[in-house]
Amino acid sequence: MQNQLLELLSPAKTAAIGRDAISHGADAVYIGGPSFGARDKAGNSMADIAELVNYAHRFRAKIYVTLNTILHDTELEAARKLAWDCHDAGVDALIVQDMGLLELDLPPIDLHASTQCDIRTPEKAKFLAEVGFSQLVLARELTIEEIIKVRAAVPSGTVIEHFIHGALCVAYSGQCNISHAHTGRSANRGDCSQACRLPYTLQDEQGQVVAFEKHLLSVKDNNQSGNLRALVNAGVRSFKIEGRYKDAPYVKNITGHYRQLFDAILEGRSDLRAASSGKTKLLFTPNPDKTFHRGSTDYFSQGRKADIGAFDTPTFVGLPLGTVAQIGDKWFDMEANEALANSDGLNYLNNREVIGLQANIVEQRGPVWRVFPNEPMHTLKGLRAGVSISRNRDHAWEQALSKKSAERRIGISATFAETATGFSLTLLDEDGFLATAEAAFEKQPAKNPAEAENSVREQLARFGSTDLELDAFNVTWTQPWFVPSSLANKLRREAVEKLEAERLAGYTRLARKAAVEPPAKYPEETLSFLDNVYNAAARKFYEQHGVKLIAAAYESHKEAGDVSLMITRHCIRYSLSLCPKQAKGVIGVQGQVRAEPMTLINGSEKLRLEFDCKKCEMHVMGKAKKHVLKSAPPSVIPLTFHEQRPAG
Repeated sequence: MQNQLLELLSPAKTAAIGRDAISHGADAVYIGGPSFGARDKAGNSMADIAELVNYAHRFRAKIYVTLNTILHDTELEAARKLAWDCHDAGVDALIVQDMGLLELDLPPIDLHASTQCDIRTPEKAKFLAEVGFSQLVLARELTIEEIIKVRAAVPSGTVIEHFIHGALCVAYSGQCNISHAHTGRSANRGDCSQACRLPYTLQDEQGQVVAFEKHLLSVKDNNQSGNLRALVNAGVRSFKIEGRYKDAPYVKNITGHYRQLFDAILEGRSDLRAASSGKTKLLFTPNPDKTFHRGSTDYFSQGRKADIGAFDTPTFVGLPLGTVAQIGDKWFDMEANEALANSDGLNYLNNREVIGLQANIVEQRGPVWRVFPNEPMHTLKGLRAGVSISRNRDHAWEQALSKKSAERRIGISATFAETATGFSLTLLDEDGFLATAEAAFEKQPAKNPAEAENSVREQLARFGSTDLELDAFNVTWTQPWFVPSSLANKLRREAVEKLEAERLAGYTRLARKAAVEPPAKYPEETLSFLDNVYNAAARKFYEQHGVKLIAAAYESHKEAGDVSLMITRHCIRYSLSLCPKQAKGVIGVQGQVRAEPMTLINGSEKLRLEFDCKKCEMHVMGKAKKHVLKSAPPSVIPLTFHEQRPAG
């Protein structure tokens, strides 16, 4: 059986962070280009991306560029040019949401279907695979059993990609319009205002308060560390870390963490191998709890759970550190389970509010640590003896990650041999690339034959400044010869240059996958505003694939009334034990709990919650603000959408 590749896919806000991801073990990196990425503040120049591509390809790692916003008609030509720029820069694939791009004159570049495409069903996945996508980023909400069904529905060559770590959008990706409705900032166009992280008061149909000022739409962060083997067995082959807004320490730490987990899996699976070359040596011990998270959940992987919410706070409280023992006028003492350092970030909870402080100076005094905070003690409300303290910034940890924290090397075997006119050095790398350097030299017997081979080995084994690491070294000669260090250095330098050239010349990119003929039929004949059709090219695409009625995207401002601004698998009723299904069989409760609508309130903002118990989904209902509906579109090109099927 041919080996299958496991791809660890890391985020990069910048090209420099992309290099960090690769050096810490990523098999691929996804990054935003100058525009049209679903994180509008994480763009990069094509020159920076081209440099990152060159670095990545040294390790057979891949670079994917996010071109995954929905596009207005006047943006299509700029998007097409960007696609060509990416191809010319050596980018391996584009991550796409807008189907209108498939109608353009794109370069022969590999295409991945973004999670913004809302890939939840086998039918949707099969369609996308048949229209030219080689890799599909599944909805984060899928269970492992649902992933297995998707895997079975698509061609064997289609790569299934799944998020394994990082922040979770509470709504199905591509199915959230609350940001645009309230602020005009569209999540589908890379500018989400994150209404899901706000505090809300929840009322029932009678107006009674069920929960007061809780972050009821905020969920914990994704962590699939315990499910990796199950996901591999389910058919996932690309494992994605969220975080294109995250800084280098997060990317280093989380990439290193999963690199170690996947290396352990690969050790026991001869049928699998890493999707890139080289071995990563970490110079620190990864710990996902040390970097920003809102608590951890494996979400719906093993089925629905009640404790997925981060209802108390959407911020990072870190790890429990200890308890306040005594309060002074400028300091407080605490019993801590770990050493503290100056500039540590600490916090505690006071009346549902997280209070943060910085430890300006810390002193160990016997069994306790004395902390002198940057903030005046009288401003730290609720801080008293017995209060639990957490640490959300470990200064010593961050200092370690600010320095060189990993090395990545490609394994090689070297053979030093005599030739008719001198000597040669042949390098064979782990990918099978071979390079030989030769030098003419008048042979002279070694003065110390017993040490000659060790001397040659020592001189030729110095690959420290390259990407190479010597795994095996052989010497083949008729007798021990004298080899000056200048000759050894020349052979090594030329052999390395030739091997690097061979590796570069031997790198091939996947071409764009051909769509099936005749054109595949879309699973539905009708598209609502939730299908995000924002340009004529996308409309044409769906028409060619059998869709008869096509509504305009929400950003077109055709939906003035109450609609589903958010569709979520997260159910507030379930999380608060108010689900009718939970009450089934409970004596005295069965039949009394009904899924009546509820209301979320934030200031003057009210959102109606409706519950689709058959699908086990929650809809957050609302309408666009008047100023949003009146705002100008990105262009003045007329675009006609038919609410009903046109005559004829």
